[in-house]
Amino acid sequence: MTTRSETQTTLDHLLTEIEHRNPAQPEFHQAAHEVLETLAPVIAARPEYAEPGLVERLVEPERQVIFRVPWQDDQGRVRVNRGFRVEFNSALGPYKGGLRFHPSVNLGVIKFLGFEQIFKNALTGLGIGGGKGGSDFDPHGRSDAEVMRFCQSFMTELYRHIGEHTDVPAGDIGVGGREIGYLFGQYRRITNRWEAGVLTGKGQGWGGSLIRPEATGYGNVLFAAAMLRERGEDLEGQTAVVSGSGNVAIYTIEKLTALGANAVTCSDSSGYVVDEKGIDLDLLKQIKEVERGRVDAYAERRGASARFVPGGRVWEVPADLALPSATQNELDEKDAETLIRNGVKAVSEGANMPTTPEAVHLLQKAGVAFGPGKAANAGGVAVSALEMAQNHARTAWSAERVEEELASIMTSIHTTCHDTAERYGAPGDYVTGANIAGFERVADAMLAQGVI
Repeated sequence: MTTRSETQTTLDHLLTEIEHRNPAQPEFHQAAHEVLETLAPVIAARPEYAEPGLVERLVEPERQVIFRVPWQDDQGRVRVNRGFRVEFNSALGPYKGGLRFHPSVNLGVIKFLGFEQIFKNALTGLGIGGGKGGSDFDPHGRSDAEVMRFCQSFMTELYRHIGEHTDVPAGDIGVGGREIGYLFGQYRRITNRWEAGVLTGKGQGWGGSLIRPEATGYGNVLFAAAMLRERGEDLEGQTAVVSGSGNVAIYTIEKLTALGANAVTCSDSSGYVVDEKGIDLDLLKQIKEVERGRVDAYAERRGASARFVPGGRVWEVPADLALPSATQNELDEKDAETLIRNGVKAVSEGANMPTTPEAVHLLQKAGVAFGPGKAANAGGVAVSALEMAQNHARTAWSAERVEEELASIMTSIHTTCHDTAERYGAPGDYVTGANIAGFERVADAMLAQGVI
């Protein structure tokens, strides 16, 4: 039997090869490192996982698609963006993962997101593979007509690579209900069929699921609550800092408030707002979802309890809980030191990989409960899979049923991560638990299906 140290040496060599074969993709390198550095115990304990080529296949996407997206702005100028879809692993089911429209999007970012999605989707237990896509298009400040033309051009290429039994995209940063609607309309126009299950995050009147907009934020809070319960506490009366002001942040704040916590921050690229009375959700939704404005407008209209800190970081605000819900690597080592100094009890990731490796290490060393995104923010993709199930049956579930299913799934994910970590000698380490549990499910399916 291969020892744990021998296995780790093999994995370290693989990480070096990944960096060599995928140059200038630091986010993907980071995601691969974060997973592979935790797998030595399970590979050493289960010889079948040491089969040559298994892990090598896992870190190589099954398919990577890059395409040109030409479109016209309102002045008639032709613009050109780049589109991506990385179909990473389909051992458990059709590829499933969002589309991100943001200037920061490149192949490395999409590969990191797709790789994370493999394990996140596996943890839900719902039979979906991992993929991700998007474009460097920036919808901010664009008219509805411009966004529509871009989405139609994007789907004109993407449609040939997706389908309800092949690859099912959803929304992500920059892709909400408006964009999903335009994308679905173009897919329907091109294919001449009503295939509701090809995209999730649809409007509730035409195939969408209740609770889908709320699911990522709600699920993250439910995971945080489960970590606190494990320590004999609950959310009632806890102060929470939340980063971001998009879909995930808004519904994270909503669920925190419903469960008795006080969420006092939100943010965007311009800075953050702190509101000692707790974030006013109606006002935040009006500014961000209706007016598509900036968070400084919240402080201006909220009154004396709120202030805007330009260029600041929400982690400066003392709190019991931190829920990073904006983007990757937004919480670094210095931020972690500040949170620890201020007595934070738990950090739960609403975004994908928002905490740097150095910060994760510091938080865990300090005894802070840390919920990694592939577990804590799996609620969104879980309800996306429930939307697919409703589409397949041509039915619609009640909000109560969907929320019950979501709560059950998040509880199961927490239990799986907690118990797996204990089984492999890392009690309380949700990162190790999530990585190994997701890996076991995917690796077992890959072994059963042969070398493909």
